Amino acid sequence: MHKGQSKLPKLTLTVKTQFGDIQVTGETPEELLKGVDWLTKDYLLQLNEKISGLISMQALDHLKDVVEMRRDGPILVCREEISHYEAIGLLLYALKGYQATGKELKVSLDESGRKVIVPARLHEMVKKGLLFRPEGRGGIYKMTAKGVNWVEKEVLPQIREKQAALA
Repeated sequence: MHKGQSKLPKLTLTVKTQFGDIQVTGETPEELLKGVDWLTKDYLLQLNEKISGLISMQALDHLKDVVEMRRDGPILVCREEISHYEAIGLLLYALKGYQATGKELKVSLDESGRKVIVPARLHEMVKKGLLFRPEGRGGIYKMTAKGVNWVEKEVLPQIREKQAALA
């Protein structure tokens, strides 16, 4: 740097994603552009898949003795009395991306030995703000942040408490 020249401030670009922020820095606008060249839609999808997979693995550890994953989907293995809503919530919580179709949930509930009128319960859970239907995704239902929080803070602790009392 020559005498009299001031150093340019670093440029920082923050890209907000559903799993966190990604920051790219550079000294010039060109460096900043070069820094985001790798930031493609495909890259973000791959990153989201990887992070969702890690979160799902943590969730499965968290669901030991409550939900078991099988090749064709999760089944409920807890013996405790739970509501139809709680059963659906636990199954969705165990799935990647917290989402499934009504048909997939019906199969999992049937395999779990639970008789549930799935469409009615899903509709009511949407009304309660526990689930939503992503636009353009057909018959898919996905848990809201409120739904995930409900399973983690209310449903699972109650089941764990009942399990501890029986142990």
